[in-house]
Amino acid sequence: MDLEFYFDPIAESITETDYPLNSFFSHIHHYGETFPDLEGIQIAIIGLTDGRGIKDNRSIENAATEIRLKLYDLKRGLGHYKVADLGNLRNGVDLKETYLRIQTVGEHLMKMQILPIYIGGTHDLDFGQYLSYEGMKKLVSMLTVDAKIDMEDEGLPNEIHSQDIILHQPNFLFNYTQLAYQSFLTDRDLVNVMEKLYFDHVRLGQLRENFKEIEPLIRNADLLSFDISSIQSADAPGAADAQPFGLTAEEACQVCWFAGMNEKLSSIGIYGYQPYYDDTRYKTAAVIATMIWYFIEGFYHRKDSLSFQSNDYTKYTVSLDAKPSTFIFYKSNISGKWWMEVPHTGNQKYDRETIIPCSYQDYQIAQSGEIPERWINAQLKMY
Repeated sequence: MDLEFYFDPIAESITETDYPLNSFFSHIHHYGETFPDLEGIQIAIIGLTDGRGIKDNRSIENAATEIRLKLYDLKRGLGHYKVADLGNLRNGVDLKETYLRIQTVGEHLMKMQILPIYIGGTHDLDFGQYLSYEGMKKLVSMLTVDAKIDMEDEGLPNEIHSQDIILHQPNFLFNYTQLAYQSFLTDRDLVNVMEKLYFDHVRLGQLRENFKEIEPLIRNADLLSFDISSIQSADAPGAADAQPFGLTAEEACQVCWFAGMNEKLSSIGIYGYQPYYDDTRYKTAAVIATMIWYFIEGFYHRKDSLSFQSNDYTKYTVSLDAKPSTFIFYKSNISGKWWMEVPHTGNQKYDRETIIPCSYQDYQIAQSGEIPERWINAQLKMY
């Protein structure tokens, strides 16, 4: 497959800047005069410029450029970077074709064991990101960070894309998790739909009460879709629907750090940036660039093998008087993270035990004789 056909090179005004030797740019490959050789590459940055998913799409086409200007100037992290910036994906003749191009490119990269990072474009482009998993013939879990739940019955693509993902056939979605939504921006009926489907959802206030407890939810995701409108406008004003309340820039970077360290996560998209609404110093672009930096840094801090029968893990069995009579937990001897085993229910989709991320608190709940809510939700999803 000739990936170069799908991309436009990065503007010379960016790549010909005299960056310091310790800069991010000086340690990655990029599409300038020639398309980068992907042999040995682990992460690919992809700029998106399609803004047809929203009504007010001013400056969407410049989002990836402004993010790069901030990202390239950051200092390189500790990891031995094997990163390539492939340039900007060429838009399709219509929005549907752009989705299909994202699907095609994403699937090809992931088959090469290359993790795509999508930057720019409108949030509905995560539909293409999701579709890139369709050919893998396995169930996946998706994590969305957004101030709203984009599951309206009708509206613009940016308002209904999450529903399109959930209803898409063939269905290969095991779990959908919504983080940091705000109640006053969300129809209660949509929350009820999430609950009926046994999908995880965490309000902004709940997230703040115990931030560490969202880490297992992030660790369970195969793909992450992040709308920058979930970040408070004081930190990220660069979106038409920027909100006065939301995650801080620091919290957004923490989410990306957790995601980067997630061994099973294989793609991430950061959507919704509009330079037109940003401040004069392009603060939002700087926040997104830092989020990407933390994600990549987390990626190069991945430790766990996920081979739960190996010596890397300690197995804990908790006995209960009621059914289920036993719970099985695994703790990584390397990272200290926890997982728990959820037996299959006879559904043909689940022909073996499912081991899902959990927290030490879940282990403590089981020890006290109660069934962890996370275990119950996982069982319900399997019916």
